[in-house]
Amino acid sequence: MKSRRMTRRGLLTTAAGAALLLGFGKVSAQESRPVWMPFDGFPPADSMAEGLQFLTPDEARTVGAIVERLIPADALSPSGKDAGCVDFIDRQLSGPYGVFSGQYREGPFQDGTPMQGDQSPLDARQRYRLGLAALDGWCRANAQAAFADLPEDRRDAILADLETGKITLDGIPAELFFEQVLANTMEGFFADPIHGGNKDMVSWRMLGFPGARYDYLDSLDIAGTPLRLDPIGLKGGPSWSADWVPPSAPARKG
Repeated sequence: MKSRRMTRRGLLTTAAGAALLLGFGKVSAQESRPVWMPFDGFPPADSMAEGLQFLTPDEARTVGAIVERLIPADALSPSGKDAGCVDFIDRQLSGPYGVFSGQYREGPFQDGTPMQGDQSPLDARQRYRLGLAALDGWCRANAQAAFADLPEDRRDAILADLETGKITLDGIPAELFFEQVLANTMEGFFADPIHGGNKDMVSWRMLGFPGARYDYLDSLDIAGTPLRLDPIGLKGGPSWSADWVPPSAPARKG
């Protein structure tokens, strides 16, 4: 039985063949577009688009009043509203996510158990449109003002009651509406700014997350020292420029 151990000659032959294949791959990549490209089916919403894309001004105002209480401003970061969560939510609703594109939506729809997850026939757009109108209607009937016009402590109490289902909304379960807005608020706060939220990468700076860095070659010789790197988003940053000069490394201790 022949030995399966790789010989030096065999290793060199295999490596040479792989190099040739890589060479051919580079030529073909320059001559034709790959069959698949990132974001082909679901391109990111245009974070630079001006104005609201789906929400009405009144709806956007209510969403802002919600997200600034779900993530209130403190010493660590600005509020969810100031971080751009309203823009993120608006752009997500205007795109494929708004209609839950890619998900089976034909039914039948039945009440399931918590372990079975979301069973609602409502897509994200419907949840916001129904939920925001119902929330403002409830507030006007029970608190004599729109949700956005209520003081912070009253808004906090109403959101807590939405979360536990103590409030009944017309057309949509209160818990479902709350869970939808809470999930999208967290996504908008922590997602890459290319999607409209996390303005100035405030959440990444708070966490010390470096973002979409290609490598850390400029920092390999720094040991035991916090890097404190400015985060980089998917759109790039100054360090992606050919003219960028890395900052000098701090002197080593000892």
